[in-house]
Amino acid sequence: MAVQDDDGLIIAEALGGSQKAYTALMEKHRPAIFHIINKIVRNNEAANDLVQETFMKAFSALASYRSEYRFSTWLYKIAANCSIDYLRKRRLQALSLDRPIETGDGTVEIEVADYSYHPERELERKEQSFSIEEAIDSLPKNYRDVIVYRHKEDKSYEEIADLLDIPVGTVKARIFRARELLKKKLRHV
Repeated sequence: MAVQDDDGLIIAEALGGSQKAYTALMEKHRPAIFHIINKIVRNNEAANDLVQETFMKAFSALASYRSEYRFSTWLYKIAANCSIDYLRKRRLQALSLDRPIETGDGTVEIEVADYSYHPERELERKEQSFSIEEAIDSLPKNYRDVIVYRHKEDKSYEEIADLLDIPVGTVKARIFRARELLKKKLRHV
């Protein structure tokens, strides 16, 4: 069963060679097609070009349109495909760092400096880590135990309370106080 709308009559006229019918189809569907394409490519100028391309493709394949489907749906599919093709063509070509580049004078290897390793930062991090360890070790035993369980062994407050046989509120208070003591100790490092 064919979808009943006025597009069917206009398409029949267009297939019969009526230029007015082609113009009518384009004027009717252009705003919706532009909206769909512009949502995909996000560029008004490119969207206008792609609208033209969509209608050129649609009109050149109009004989293949099957009337059991809405013309607008068929047209939207062509518009989406044109937009996707456009985006694929615009995608930047990736540059392989493993493959040499061919030039007029031969091949050139690409060498990229590694700025990620900084010996000074590594030493600083190790010293800071050592300072944190020293600060934890210098805490009174009841504070040191809760900090070690919580931050090194990832124990929950409840697990720590069970291990130390103290209330959860006491665990929270000791962790709070231990953190405060650590902040004071580490400020002076």
